Amino acid sequence: MLRTWNIQPSLWESVLPEVCLRLPAELERVDAWLDDERFFAPFVPHFSARMGRPSVPMETYLRLMFLKHRYRLGYESLCAEVSDSISWRRFCSINIDGRVPHPTTLIKITTRCGEHAVAELNEQLLATAVEAGVVKTGKVRADTTVVSANVDYPTGTGLLARAVRRMSGLVRRIRAVGAAPRTPFRDRTRAAGRRVRSIAAHLRLRGAQAREEAQATVTRITAELAGLARRSAVEARVVLRNARRGLARVTGQARGRLRRAVNELAVIIERTDRVITQARIRLAGGTPDSATRLVSLHDPDARPIAKCRLGKPVEFGYKAPVIDNEDGIVLDHNVEEGNPADAPQLAPVIERITDRTGRPPRAVAADRGYGEAGVEQDLHDAGVKTVAIPRKGKPGTARQAHERQPGFGRMVKWRTGCEGRISHLKHRYDWDRTRLDGLSGARIWCGYGVLAHNLTKITVLAAANT
Repeated sequence: MLRTWNIQPSLWESVLPEVCLRLPAELERVDAWLDDERFFAPFVPHFSARMGRPSVPMETYLRLMFLKHRYRLGYESLCAEVSDSISWRRFCSINIDGRVPHPTTLIKITTRCGEHAVAELNEQLLATAVEAGVVKTGKVRADTTVVSANVDYPTGTGLLARAVRRMSGLVRRIRAVGAAPRTPFRDRTRAAGRRVRSIAAHLRLRGAQAREEAQATVTRITAELAGLARRSAVEARVVLRNARRGLARVTGQARGRLRRAVNELAVIIERTDRVITQARIRLAGGTPDSATRLVSLHDPDARPIAKCRLGKPVEFGYKAPVIDNEDGIVLDHNVEEGNPADAPQLAPVIERITDRTGRPPRAVAADRGYGEAGVEQDLHDAGVKTVAIPRKGKPGTARQAHERQPGFGRMVKWRTGCEGRISHLKHRYDWDRTRLDGLSGARIWCGYGVLAHNLTKITVLAAANT
């Protein structure tokens, strides 16, 4: 059952001195801004109005999520910090003698409401900011970045060994509740681990001949790992079939545990087949398609993205375009699977910004990745007067003269500030790595980061205007 407000005052608040109840300036501004029932509307479809246990008040949940992404805290450390701070309890509308929500409760609400609730929260925040007159759309700039998935650097051998270990662990969970007890399954975790460690020993060899020998050894061990994973997957399928038959004979909590283990095993077997196929392609001298390549067993939507950065030529995660204005407010963002082209996305972004603010930007700046003639024409058709985007390839004489104009150069230099905005999001608002799996999880994580960032920016601007 949905609860929006926590309206139960505590007797202790009348005893404590006023200095203990005073909020820091930033939290006071954010608290006043979030004191609006319109921010509760995105959560209404996900809860019953009459049935079920009362939920955490949404005013408390929203403020907890702001603190989490504003100060880069984990769920456990967030709840611990709020428990120990009177001012943070006051900000989150938690009584001094009240219980702070459990970390798992926050996680469940976050995943239950999903990415659409976060997107609606950001839309509502920008709409409120437009009403307050603090959103400028004279100039906007666009850039893209990679939000890393919560995965280790993926290698074919590492994924194969991890798949063998996961299948073995799930079979043990299935047998622990009494399902498929006599179905043969061999645990090949130690055999896979020995082969992965032997690869590391061979890669330390030096010299041309030694390197060729090491490469041949790695190829042989990779083939052995693929064979181990295939045999484990074949045996796991038999365990999976017999465990599904045994579901009807298991009752109580054990049935729920068995059902979860069976579902996880089915998913892992399917992903193991994909990893084996990728390894076979590598062994045959080919390269797996990066658009469909599996780089993680627990995050199937993450993809390799080449951004040609020094030290990180290839990153593994999601592509995220960011558009902000001259005040640093993020007017639009998205998280996308794979590495789609930049240019076709700019015109729809400007249309969304126009719908939010009621007027198109006067000037748009972006890097060369957006530099196509069709993009510039689409922006002009959308009402943008000035477009400062260097063209791809070698421009003609007329285009060179246009790009050498002082106004064009100033806009291009101003555009580089979007890279600083992205760096700020990564270092201060958790955009460096998403801790939620899948494309939907990445959108939830980045959406709350943008919400915390924009709340900080907008409330400062609103306070300056009053």
